Amino acid sequence: QVQLVDSGGGLVQAGGSLRLSCAASGHPGDCYTMGWFRQAPGKEREFVAAITWSGGRTDYADSVKGRFTISKASAVNTGYLEMNNLKPEDTAVYYCAASPRYAPHMRRPGEYDYWGQGTQITVSS
Repeated sequence: QVQLVDSGGGLVQAGGSLRLSCAASGHPGDCYTMGWFRQAPGKEREFVAAITWSGGRTDYADSVKGRFTISKASAVNTGYLEMNNLKPEDTAVYYCAASPRYAPHMRRPGEYDYWGQGTQITVSS
């Protein structure tokens, strides 16, 4: 079992930056792929980015490519999502997720077994 705690959300103006963190505990060794998803009101949860814990292979949604960077610090079992040039359409609750499967291109929420509680990001125009 893996527990995830995500943090770092907040209110930011368009063009600003934020960094989200996702701390894994319990059995973090069961986490082979970590992903970030987001869900805006009235919309489905959508894929943002993913990284493999071994090798650091990454994948990004087209909407965030070039603006967001996913990374990890294996020594402290923590993943990060650095978000730059934020836009109002990035406003959503952001969730980190983890899977015991090694796959850099897992983009469906159902492919992840563990989830953080979510952190709100609001980008004002």
